[in-house]
Amino acid sequence: MQDLARLVATEDVRRVMARYVYNADHHRWDDLAALFTPDAPFTASAVDGSVQARMTGRDEIAGQLKSRNHPDSVLVHHLYSSEIDFESEDSATGVWAMEDVIARSANSPGEPTGMHGYGHYRVRFTRQEGHWLIAGLRITRLRLDWTY
Repeated sequence: MQDLARLVATEDVRRVMARYVYNADHHRWDDLAALFTPDAPFTASAVDGSVQARMTGRDEIAGQLKSRNHPDSVLVHHLYSSEIDFESEDSATGVWAMEDVIARSANSPGEPTGMHGYGHYRVRFTRQEGHWLIAGLRITRLRLDWTY
């Protein structure tokens, strides 16, 4: 891959992740799911490595995220220090350090009202018809702080 093509592709991949967190923060679950390939896996792990959520494909991703996030919740996601490697002109992997904050206004007694998490997004990308899409996404957690 030539230097200029690599720079353009790097920026395109970064913009996919920027759209991902923007859509998450604004509860635009269908738009977020559209950033994935039709059969992409999405996995979120707890600090101990156990799987908290596993979804496959756009419909399941949008559906589970809609059901897990109350419309009145406030979501804030930050991405830091991306590392992007290209396997070919149409295939890449990336790792982003991340931080997310969730504040819930509706919860049952004894349930947490919020969460502040830290970890990494580990992402596989593919370029199809000139557009980069998420071919797989895994969230790994380093720390979760709950508020009650």
